[in-house]
Amino acid sequence: MNLSEGLKKVYTEELQSAGEAQRYAQIIAWGPMVFQTARIMVKWGIMELINQSDNGLTLGEIREKTDLSNYALKCLLEASLSIGIIMVDPESERFCITKAGWFLLNDQSTRVNIDMNHDVNYQGMFYLDESLKQGRPVGLKTLGDWPTLYEGLSQLPPQAKESWLNFDHFYSDEAFEEALKIVFDEHHVKKLYDVGGNTGKWALRCVGYSADAEVTILDLPQQIRMMQENTAGKQGAERIKGFPINFLDEQAAFPRQEGLDAIWMSQFLDCFSMEQIVSILKRAQVVMTADTRIFIMETLWDRQRFDTAALCLTMTSLYFTAMANGNSKMYNTEDMKHCIREAGLEIEQLYDHLGLGHTIIVARKAESTNNQK
Repeated sequence: MNLSEGLKKVYTEELQSAGEAQRYAQIIAWGPMVFQTARIMVKWGIMELINQSDNGLTLGEIREKTDLSNYALKCLLEASLSIGIIMVDPESERFCITKAGWFLLNDQSTRVNIDMNHDVNYQGMFYLDESLKQGRPVGLKTLGDWPTLYEGLSQLPPQAKESWLNFDHFYSDEAFEEALKIVFDEHHVKKLYDVGGNTGKWALRCVGYSADAEVTILDLPQQIRMMQENTAGKQGAERIKGFPINFLDEQAAFPRQEGLDAIWMSQFLDCFSMEQIVSILKRAQVVMTADTRIFIMETLWDRQRFDTAALCLTMTSLYFTAMANGNSKMYNTEDMKHCIREAGLEIEQLYDHLGLGHTIIVARKAESTNNQK
């Protein structure tokens, strides 16, 4: 396993004392209560009240500023002390937030992850064991009756849909500015496919960045409709087209377009099993010329500089298992390289550490593949 230097430091040796390890094991055991305590403290504004106070707040002062009973506040505050998001002065009995509490309030990634896990994942995770055994998203039934989440995305309950989109966009959007420079300034792309283009957010960025950009979004029919609604009337929308396709259908071919410069796949391939990835890349390869490049932007967990990022990614794999499709995950570098090679492609360049930890893999048709034509 080719871990980044940052991950080697925490994944290859024991770092906790026995006491720390025991406490951590209990945090895991009480995980649902830990999560809900922190979420409610933020949602109900208690953390913000404490944070905005000059010297902390007492139980009585918090009660005066909320409509909560002594009982409710004591339960929440005592649990919050135990999980380390607030602390107390034993003499004045004033509560203040800790560093972890500050991140709960101010770190956007943490807030996005909390909403995603509560509104999309929480109830469905009860079925994680069944999902792992059956290879299908058994937990998805808590949101709706679809084979995969993607087929039901446009029909998700409003709060779940909002949290899912915020989660999806947050992680990709942070890398878009750097990605645009790579695609258009370094590689001079004009015509490109946006594979799995979702709401058209990347396509809009493309046509806004380059006056020459022409984008065709390839996605499920319902996603194409959602994209068209989202892009209608916006600048450059006339240079964005849609092509409906079910990527799980191995007979569904990519469209052919003369002068195709690039095939863009952002946070897309992690939505499929390795076998399905190979199938998709093979079909993409068929419509490529020697001058076409595939840009694969993924958050490969083994390339992360910090273990906090790797934690978020490996946990996201379990969302894919129980809720999304039952057979995909956040991949490591070797897995992705294997799929690329199997599809008759070869890696030309790697761009690391874009945005919040993205990597862009630039691939072309392998010489042996070109020679077969």
